[in-house]
Amino acid sequence: MRAIRTRRTTRLLAALTVAALSALGLTAAPAGAADTPPPGANNWACKPDSAHPHPVVLVNGTFKTSYENWLTLSPELAAAGHCVFSFEYGDLETAPIPDSAAELRDFVNAVLGATGAKKVDIVGHSQGGMMPRYYVKFLGGATKVDDLVGIVPSNHGTTNPLALVAGATLCPSCVDQTAGSEFLQKLNADPEAPVGPDYTAIATRYDEVVLPHTSAFLDGPASYVTDVLLQDRCPLDLTEHDQAPKSPLVEQWVLNALDRRGPADPAFVPRCASTG
Repeated sequence: MRAIRTRRTTRLLAALTVAALSALGLTAAPAGAADTPPPGANNWACKPDSAHPHPVVLVNGTFKTSYENWLTLSPELAAAGHCVFSFEYGDLETAPIPDSAAELRDFVNAVLGATGAKKVDIVGHSQGGMMPRYYVKFLGGATKVDDLVGIVPSNHGTTNPLALVAGATLCPSCVDQTAGSEFLQKLNADPEAPVGPDYTAIATRYDEVVLPHTSAFLDGPASYVTDVLLQDRCPLDLTEHDQAPKSPLVEQWVLNALDRRGPADPAFVPRCASTG
C-alpha cells in the first residue's frame, strides 16, 4: 500500500511541475540536450585576445539547458570575438542555489585554468543572472569576475504564486527564488552588489515570471551598477521572460556591457526592432 501511495505522489508531483512550468511559460528541454553546448561555446582551446581579455561564462535559468538557453546569444558572442563557455548545473537548476554557486565556482576555475585569463565575464538568465552573485559575495568570486550581466535576473525573487507550486515539487531553487526567502534575505543584505565586478541588470516590463519586473534591479553605485529597462529605450519592445536571451535588443545591451569599462552605459541607444 505504501509503494502505491509513493507512486501516486510521484505522479502528482510530476504533473504539478509540468503544470507550473507551462503556466510560467517555461519548458524543460528534451532528454539528452544537457550534453550539448550551444553553438560557439566550450572551445577549450580558445585564448582571449587583448580586445576581449575575459572569457564569457553563460549561466542558464531554471529548468533550462545551456543549449536551449543560449542557442542564439552564444554564437553571436563568439562571432564578436569572445571565448564562450557554458555548463549544466544543479539538477536542471533545481538544486539549492548555494550548491549551484559552488558548481559555478569550480567551472570558472576550470575556464581560467584553460584560458590563462585572470577573470571571466558572466552572462546569466533568470536564476543564472542572480545565482552568480552568491558566488561573488560568499565563494570568492569577487576577484574572479569582471562583468556580471543579468538578463531578467531573479535578484529579489518573484511574487508569482506558481513559484511556490514549483517549489513544492522538489525544487529547492524555486523556494530560494521566492520573494522574501531566507536565501534572498542573506544574498541581498547590504551590500547587494559587493565591490569587484561591474553589474548590469536587464529587465523587461513584460516579464511574467520575475514579478514585479523591478525585482531584477540592483541597488549600488552608478559607477559599477547599471539597471536597464528595455522599454525605456524601445517602448514598443514586447520581450518576455523566456524570450529575453534570444532578443536582439538584449544582445546589444550585453555586448555594450562586455565591450566597455564598467557596466553597460545607461545612455546607450540600441537599435529598436520596430524602427529597424
